[in-house]
Amino acid sequence: MTSATLIVLALVGFASGFVDAIAGGGGLLTVPALLLAGLNPVAAVATNKLSGVFGTSAATLAFARAGKIEASMAPAALAAGVGGALGALALPYAPRAFLSFALPFVLIAVALYFALSPSLGEGQRRQRVSPLVYVSVFAPAIGFYDGVFGPGAGSFYIIALVALVGFSLIPAMAAGRLSNFGSNVGSLLVYAFAGHIVAPAGLAMGVGTFLGARLGAASAIKAGAKLVRPLIIIVSCAMALRLMTAPGGPLAFLWK
Repeated sequence: MTSATLIVLALVGFASGFVDAIAGGGGLLTVPALLLAGLNPVAAVATNKLSGVFGTSAATLAFARAGKIEASMAPAALAAGVGGALGALALPYAPRAFLSFALPFVLIAVALYFALSPSLGEGQRRQRVSPLVYVSVFAPAIGFYDGVFGPGAGSFYIIALVALVGFSLIPAMAAGRLSNFGSNVGSLLVYAFAGHIVAPAGLAMGVGTFLGARLGAASAIKAGAKLVRPLIIIVSCAMALRLMTAPGGPLAFLWK
């Protein structure tokens, strides 16, 4: 790859890291950029996990230093990592056509949930499941999805923590980044063992993602829900639109 291509990937990584640290969905920018750089689809997904580890680690550290990650969430990274590894192993057998068709509607539901909950993020909500249930059931399940498909995983961690565990929005973001770090590492190990990662592209993008994620996490901690909620809504809708018009999506016919 040329130096110019690597610089562009780093800049895309910076933008994706900023968005992903707050709302998830950074892959909406990074995977198409890697494809345009000449990587095949499998290599693009695998290399994106390398840059994702940089971003989620930076955001996790920023939230941890600010005291936003609860101790009960520490095992979630390991559980999500196991799920991510299993998801990556299951990739050849996954019903990707069904996921491509159904996921946009799930993301629209996520956007509506955050849009129609005016007090979301302003305090803890009613707890429907314990943190232990999140760690043992939801973190590995979402991690599995992250390994096998990926788009929206960061938002799914957040909504599980808010809607089920009863977290307010910023602690949910912090714990979600920790879980997402785990699932990225788990799936990355599988992809690395299979030899699918293009290291120069992943490292260049990873440096940008690391810096963007640090800025994004700091912005979220400072601004709180007034920044996070709108960005989650916007990113969820953007991912839904992108997946709807992609091959296999419900609106793919518009591009024919």
